[in-house]
Amino acid sequence: MSATSLVAIEALEGDNTGRVQAAIDDLSASGGGRLELLAGIHLCRGLQLRSGVELHLTAGAILRPVPDYEAYAHTIVSVIAEKSDRGMIVAKGERRISLTGPGRIEAGCESFIIGDDETVGTFIPAEFRPRVVVFESCGEVEISSLNISRSPMWTLHFVDCTDVAVRNVTIENDRRLPNTDGIVLDACRGAVIEDCTISTADDGICLKTSIGPQGVAIGRCENILIRRCSVQSLSCALKIGTETHGDVSNVVFEDCSVSSSNRALGIFSRDGGRISNVRFSRISVECRETLDGFWGSGEALTVNVVDRVAKRPAGAVENLIVEDITGRMEGAITVISTSPAGIRNVSLSRIGIDQRPGELGTAQSYDLRPTNADLAPKAEGGGRANAWTRGADGRVIGLQNYPGGMPAVYAADVTGILMNEVRITRPTPLPQGWNAIDVVFETAAPDGSGAWQN
Repeated sequence: MSATSLVAIEALEGDNTGRVQAAIDDLSASGGGRLELLAGIHLCRGLQLRSGVELHLTAGAILRPVPDYEAYAHTIVSVIAEKSDRGMIVAKGERRISLTGPGRIEAGCESFIIGDDETVGTFIPAEFRPRVVVFESCGEVEISSLNISRSPMWTLHFVDCTDVAVRNVTIENDRRLPNTDGIVLDACRGAVIEDCTISTADDGICLKTSIGPQGVAIGRCENILIRRCSVQSLSCALKIGTETHGDVSNVVFEDCSVSSSNRALGIFSRDGGRISNVRFSRISVECRETLDGFWGSGEALTVNVVDRVAKRPAGAVENLIVEDITGRMEGAITVISTSPAGIRNVSLSRIGIDQRPGELGTAQSYDLRPTNADLAPKAEGGGRANAWTRGADGRVIGLQNYPGGMPAVYAADVTGILMNEVRITRPTPLPQGWNAIDVVFETAAPDGSGAWQN
């Protein structure tokens, strides 16, 4: 961003919110400029970024948001996520805004943890947690060369934005705190995410189309490029969904690295929006089993279409290319539709993956969460909304046994799938519970029972 004015603020003890916000407002009113936070700790409540302003954290500068949800009562946003309607740094309807480093934001997630659920492998989060950055309906947005750590909820959330650039950003979140997504593009058009490093318990880079306050999709998500990013995730590293109220199209993930992760690549259609023209290219993966509290377990690629709400069927997934994928997984590759919307035109090419058993055995089920059951868990079954629900048998709802055991590739009710040079190396002899058939194709039962048949 080309700044017309430069203002520098030293770090002082106590709450710096008033000084920083006044400088942002003055710079914007005078035509824009660069506000530098100098080395030291800047304790702040909610900040609102204004048009034409670059908020720059210099080397040694630490922006430390107050670890209290009520500190953000004046930075409320319209799209609610996991009950959160607040952000630490927000902007709405602004243009030419940027947030840059090399300084860091220390977001204080430890103040939003209320317990530890060892049975599912996650901390128990507080009911209300702020996101770190939420930009709504903004254009010409840049976040670059910044370090962000310990987010209590979603880290970077772009809502209905255009011309978004995220470059050279490092995000380091607690690996056991749910909903700490790294970067979320929500109904954005025209975005580039490149050269970022992300480690988190939840999705690494996620594209979605949420529902707005009026109960309709806030928009569509299209023309997105993600490249040269390194991601560690205990949910899904590179993901589309699950909120898919609007269409998602023309998306490329390329030249990325996924390590120490649960799922590597994922597409999850749930809410009526169509997902089309998506390509995953030249990506290395390392996928490990996780406890049942995390969705999925060790899959290199997961694509599924499930009707989350009966009155609002899921949208189709069409025209998917997955090519030049290498690495290892403890689960399988799964492409599954349980919805009439279906999955069509899938190409898997030049895939070389080593499939090895994990220590937990959780990969031997495929996972269709989130389902309708996760929207409002029943007390007698136990669970956490939009995460997991146990049935009367104690089993997590949404986990399904592979028919005949876990194969290398499982495709169910897919129309038009092409596999070219797909090599999955499996152990000999196969572990107990694994399918002797490497690739299993199935279609939905004609009676509509939901069962599968060869």
